[in-house]
Amino acid sequence: MRNHPDALMLFAAGFGTRMGSLTQAVPKPLIEVEGKPLVDHALDIAHAAGIDRVVANLHYLPEQLAAHLAPKGVALSLEDEQILETGGGLRQALPLLGEGPVFTLNTDAVWSGRNPLEELAATWDPSRMDALLLLLPPDRATGHNGTGDFTMTSDGRLSRGPGYVYSGAQIIRTDALADIAEPVFSLNLLWDRMAANDRLFGTLHDGGWCDVGRPEGIAQAEALLKTARNV
Repeated sequence: MRNHPDALMLFAAGFGTRMGSLTQAVPKPLIEVEGKPLVDHALDIAHAAGIDRVVANLHYLPEQLAAHLAPKGVALSLEDEQILETGGGLRQALPLLGEGPVFTLNTDAVWSGRNPLEELAATWDPSRMDALLLLLPPDRATGHNGTGDFTMTSDGRLSRGPGYVYSGAQIIRTDALADIAEPVFSLNLLWDRMAANDRLFGTLHDGGWCDVGRPEGIAQAEALLKTARNV
């Protein structure tokens, strides 16, 4: 089994309800920022990091996403009966992703600075880690409300609590997914088990990030990208 990831899971199945009327007829990953669908911003990150095996899960308006992604070589994991959430969705996609740790990336954010997947790969240590989450301090997490998701020790171990914001990018080992009985579950369940065993780690993103989960996030994301180009 490989110990370093060479496949990426894109989470693209959600309803995008926070986007209001913008997602009544279009799935959120196809909402455009600077004239490009959000999912294509994610694919640009994957290709720049040299990742060729990419899988996306689909549920809401799947025909539109399939028509957009299949010609780009993205493998599709259809959750036709119900959304399986991040944990169940990742488990269903494992035959397409292969064994060993994988990258995962949410499709409702944009980034500036260093490639987030390359940052994760440079820090990943499978001898110590079952998951490595890419984090930001709250003041660099544009569009995110709250005081953070995790605290982090000096050696990178994570615990629940205010401090750093999870960016939606990670490397995670997938073998423990088989131990969860529920068909629908969040990766939060797996993270909590890893944290209890001191195997959940984090690292900080060197750059900016914007959550595009609400309509106002589109303008915020475009402003972030414009500022990054002008630096």
